[in-house]
Amino acid sequence: MRHGRKISKLQRNASHRRALLANLAVSLILKGRITTTLAKAKALRPYVEKLITLGKRGDLHARRQAVAKIHHAEAVKTLFDSVAKACADRRGGYCRIIKLGQRMTDSAPMGMIEIIDLPREAADNQEVPAAATTSSGTGTVAQHEETQA
Repeated sequence: MRHGRKISKLQRNASHRRALLANLAVSLILKGRITTTLAKAKALRPYVEKLITLGKRGDLHARRQAVAKIHHAEAVKTLFDSVAKACADRRGGYCRIIKLGQRMTDSAPMGMIEIIDLPREAADNQEVPAAATTSSGTGTVAQHEETQA
């Protein structure tokens, strides 16, 4: 029985899980919002919230602890400079998970995780496709609409 076992293993060994969560955390800190599977989002939320708490502390030891966790200097700088300041008034619950339904290919439940207090433009500039292609793959949707008009 798994009484008291709270951590989700995500079907990975410990080192792979640690690297996965660190990479997802870097993406979330830099972009403000990411789309992933629901299980990964649920595993990521406590990981990122502990990092944001380190960022709110703001001292040198907290910064070194964050670097030891995520190994990405730019993400740590963003975490301590902008994310921690945006979450300064909040006492916890810095992330929100929104269920998005199932992925088309394998029906995996998908979710979007975002940092609540970041300005919308920081989170909205992510996931904007450069040019969506038509279903036949013969060009972009904009080109197809121009030829139809």
